[in-house]
Amino acid sequence: MKPGINNYSEIGKLNKVLLHRLGNEIEGLVPDNFERLLFDDIPYLKIAQQEHDRFAELLRENGGEVIYYADETAKALSTDEIRKAFVDDFVADSGIYSEEAQEAVRDYLLSMPSKKLVEKVIAGIKKDEVAVKNKGSLASYIASGYPYYTDPMPNLYFTRDPGACVGNGLNVHHMSTVARRREALLLRYMYRYNKDFAPEGTRLWYDYDQEYSIEGGDVLVLSKDIVAIGLSQRTTAGGIERFAENILKESSFQKILVFDIPKSRAFMHLDTVFTMVDYDKFTIHPEIEGPLQIYEITLSGDGKAHFESIQGELEDILSSELKLPAVELIRCGGDDPMAAQREQWNDGSNTLAIAPATVITYERNYVTNDLLEKKGIKVITMPSSELSRGRGGPRCMSCPVNRDDL
Repeated sequence: MKPGINNYSEIGKLNKVLLHRLGNEIEGLVPDNFERLLFDDIPYLKIAQQEHDRFAELLRENGGEVIYYADETAKALSTDEIRKAFVDDFVADSGIYSEEAQEAVRDYLLSMPSKKLVEKVIAGIKKDEVAVKNKGSLASYIASGYPYYTDPMPNLYFTRDPGACVGNGLNVHHMSTVARRREALLLRYMYRYNKDFAPEGTRLWYDYDQEYSIEGGDVLVLSKDIVAIGLSQRTTAGGIERFAENILKESSFQKILVFDIPKSRAFMHLDTVFTMVDYDKFTIHPEIEGPLQIYEITLSGDGKAHFESIQGELEDILSSELKLPAVELIRCGGDDPMAAQREQWNDGSNTLAIAPATVITYERNYVTNDLLEKKGIKVITMPSSELSRGRGGPRCMSCPVNRDDL
């Protein structure tokens, strides 16, 4: 295992992975804030934690080191100066109307040990937890019916999205929605101040304060030379271009393939409809199986980005780009349109490869799992009755930090 961040494929043996174990932020979900917090159901926390613990256990049983968001962020907050800067940044990004409330929230957080501070930032700060003498503004009075000063982060257990480890570097993403944007702030502090997570010399390909959005579910490392990115509901052309310019100039990667996928929740990220499970095998949602628009980004001789449009069948494009005689696309749900819809809703295409031809999937997607096994893939299943209510699968719930090179 190479030290630090090392991620040059989707299928190399997974050595180290960043997770978030669900906590009290889930208890902040109610029907009234579903739209605001991007949920459409409420996981039962106790069972969701048991399911997530099983996920972590499977990763460890297969040789992976599991690290957690709260632990790694707390390690980064190692001095009073860093703690204060983190709290200032968090408060500034939380949309608190009055200066009096901002100051009260700062004082409240800084009174806590670092681990508890991070857990509270994730769980959300309710108004009845903090005493504010003067509401300070008309806007504060109007907003006073809302129970939180700072919203909970229930989406954080999908650790794939706030950032991405690519090659020997890291993206800290500017996320598309206000509900998720502060999640990446935790990763930014990990990168800057936690040298166990990101040793000196770790490259930063994209940062939190960029103006264009990228999310990690759209980033797939196809090989040591090629990164695929989805142009999706959550990832913009501007963000892709900025990332491509940085990584192509400063790394061994030679090419970015941009997959233009439908801009809808069913196709939220590229990895909800397309994942790599072996050198020449991919899971796929049948609805993107036809001719697909792909853009290729390379560097020209003068060091500037060069763009080229590619159209064709996905199998042909992948086999050509990966220099393989052929690739195989394994349909989520097989040929049964009802099974495809049902299992896609429960993230049947969102597999996590932990080694070549070895994947973790949700056990409920039995049609797709059976197809994978018939194609020679070792399928390790996990329970998901509550985790799947958040609309994300094993790949969504994991941020690989270190894989073996192929």
